[in-house]
Amino acid sequence: MLKQTLAAVAATLSMASAALAQAEVPFALDWKFEGPAAPYFVAIDNGHFEAAGLDVEISAGQGSLDAIPKVATGAFPVGFADINSLIKFLDQNPGAPVTAVMMVYDKPPFAIVGRKSLGVEAPKDLEGKVLGAPPPDGAWAQFPAFAIANDLDVDAITVEPVGFPTREPMLAEGNVAAVTGFSFSSFLNLVRLGVPEEDISTILMADHGLALYGNAIIANTNFAQDNPELITGFLTAVAAGWKDAIAEPAAAIESLIERNPAADAALEERRLQLAIDANVATDYVMANGIGGIDADRMAMALEQLAQTYEFQTTPDASLYFTDAYLPDASARMLK
Repeated sequence: MLKQTLAAVAATLSMASAALAQAEVPFALDWKFEGPAAPYFVAIDNGHFEAAGLDVEISAGQGSLDAIPKVATGAFPVGFADINSLIKFLDQNPGAPVTAVMMVYDKPPFAIVGRKSLGVEAPKDLEGKVLGAPPPDGAWAQFPAFAIANDLDVDAITVEPVGFPTREPMLAEGNVAAVTGFSFSSFLNLVRLGVPEEDISTILMADHGLALYGNAIIANTNFAQDNPELITGFLTAVAAGWKDAIAEPAAAIESLIERNPAADAALEERRLQLAIDANVATDYVMANGIGGIDADRMAMALEQLAQTYEFQTTPDASLYFTDAYLPDASARMLK
């Protein structure tokens, strides 16, 4: 009996010690707690972060650019951000301690979302129309390259700066003919506002000439160099969270709703599924695992960025992305 009691005490102390050993890792998202954020909460609820020795706290963001300075200053060791915005940030802030460590949106959700009843179904339809664009929006940041790829007369397009909260309402009310945004967000926001789905056109930039990548997990390079195993564990858990969310989207949304009870579960499940189908589970990712990039495609993406952005120094892909912290491909497969 005494042995059993001592064993029980030892087990309890061991568990308490393990709990105390969990490294606290704040994680900065790019946007609000919506469907595509669910996999990170799944990684918490299903114990993937815990298994990696991590206690992860997730913070919402305010746009594609939001997480980059948070991670570069060290306020957050890891975040989620648009890699194209990161590339420009590093060009303007050489030596800033931040880089991408895991590609998540292999096919970026940058899109022009318009209304067919207002005459927008294809890129050329934007000419002569009013385009609503939030200045910090990741999709708007890529619009110049999109315009070149589709031979658009930008002088014939009236750009109306809008705020994120007013973007889709302005389109729903017909005050603009189209908006820039993430495909899964703007589309479903319009549906929620009562715009008939058959009246919504989603022009995905990746389907119209852009080789760009999308959002990635970014890390503070000083922190990563000092804690390489921690970063690898974090990325392993993220991959597991996405795998679980793809297998059971409804369960993933339950994890999201716990953190955002005001969200519409059905709507957010659909938003998550749109992100999975169009942006995450691409043919490349299903064959190679989530997280990596193709060097030739990245080189092409940098060439496209250089068409509309004047680099201060010669672009160097190794400054913007590293696979040094990625777990083996077997731990990153989504099926």
